[in-house]
Amino acid sequence: MGHAGAIVSGGKGTAQGKMDALRMAGVKIGLNPTEAGSLMAEIVNNLR
Repeated sequence: MGHAGAIVSGGKGTAQGKMDALRMAGVKIGLNPTEAGSLMAEIVNNLR
């Protein structure tokens, strides 16, 4: 999870808490690389 994972390990929040906050802010979250790719394609297609 990179930097966000390091922050969670440091005791500052949970991964679920971070995902919930991002979703509430309108961010689309992919839970795996396949989902992330599909979401990116959707976002790019909606830019047109």
